[in-house]
Amino acid sequence: MAEFSINNDSHSSPHPDYAEIVVVRHGETAWNASAKIQGHLDVELNETGRQQAAAVGDRLSREPKVSVIYSSDLQRAFETAQIIASKCGGIEVVKDSDLRERHLGDLQGHVFHEIAKTNPTAYKAFVSKNEDQEIPGGGESLVQLFDRSTSALLRIGLKHKGERVLVVTHGGFIRALYKWARPNGRPAGNVLNTCISVFHLYGEDKWTLKVWGDVSHLSETGFLQSGFGGDRTSGSAIVSHLR
Repeated sequence: MAEFSINNDSHSSPHPDYAEIVVVRHGETAWNASAKIQGHLDVELNETGRQQAAAVGDRLSREPKVSVIYSSDLQRAFETAQIIASKCGGIEVVKDSDLRERHLGDLQGHVFHEIAKTNPTAYKAFVSKNEDQEIPGGGESLVQLFDRSTSALLRIGLKHKGERVLVVTHGGFIRALYKWARPNGRPAGNVLNTCISVFHLYGEDKWTLKVWGDVSHLSETGFLQSGFGGDRTSGSAIVSHLR
């Protein structure tokens, strides 16, 4: 049986008994700002997103050293990871397609507030309470996203026991990790652009969530509100509020 805890107080130094995995959502894109659904479509950061990435990179550079950065291979995550790496002394960035956002099928590329009318079949699948429901057009179900997300984090954590590693990924992916760590907990809330969450992974049957959704690095930059705007297009975020 897995063990869970949560503590938003602080980041800690690496410990030989576990991997400390720092999970960061990518910076803002123009599609985030305009409520356009991205999924697996490859959209680059906008200027706000680049400055958000620089802010989280500055923060991480002052914390215990990260040994390696794993990133989704989609541009918005990989560019965020590269900016962070440059702030932290040129750490290696490893692309990993398993860290991608949820595939949202026929909804990808459409503005969220229009999809109930323009794509009613896909929209119905998207808001379904059946977590095995796939989205037409090759989209993943919530169960498929959950399995991919948790398997990827376990794989990385078991490889880097005793180290502090960074994972740069997407809102839906991060929400799946929250559900994994807090299956009976309160709703996840907003998953903002460049928010930080920290997991301690001891093994397949024990992991703890130590920090959730921290964006204190944005509080004095002027980009916190943009982070909230971007969150509205996180696919799983919308599902969690509607279900």
